[in-house]
Amino acid sequence: MPALSSPQPHPEVTSTDIVLDAQIVLGEHECVDVPVRLAYRSDDPLAVALEFLGPAAEAGTWQFSRDLLWEGLQKPTGIGDVRIWPPCPCHGRTALRIMLLGDDGSVLLDLPSRQVRRWLRRESFTLVPPGTEGSAIDWDAELSGLAG
Repeated sequence: MPALSSPQPHPEVTSTDIVLDAQIVLGEHECVDVPVRLAYRSDDPLAVALEFLGPAAEAGTWQFSRDLLWEGLQKPTGIGDVRIWPPCPCHGRTALRIMLLGDDGSVLLDLPSRQVRRWLRRESFTLVPPGTEGSAIDWDAELSGLAG
């Protein structure tokens, strides 16, 4: 008779977030200040959530790859609904630029790159180090969710 395995305890879900003063870029010399929140959860280790706050809350919450956000701090990245460009000192831009493309239009958003980089390194990478995301996923729960 095969040995019965006891259920493995699920690791505690941990999370981190940061509220940032971002800018919606309306034109070359026109921006609107908007608060946003970046959030990361250990039970969804591949994704980062970007939530619009205050008057821009109707823009909702966007989820995209944490790796995409990190890579965007180094070089232009993204080919889908989320595209990211690093700061460009040669053009005087110190912000991380994110373009969000949706069914109702698009928005160009500038985030303070130093704060994003620091938050990723000190907070999200501490919760789930890069390259270990797969071990943080509850694969049994994911598969049962897919199987119904």
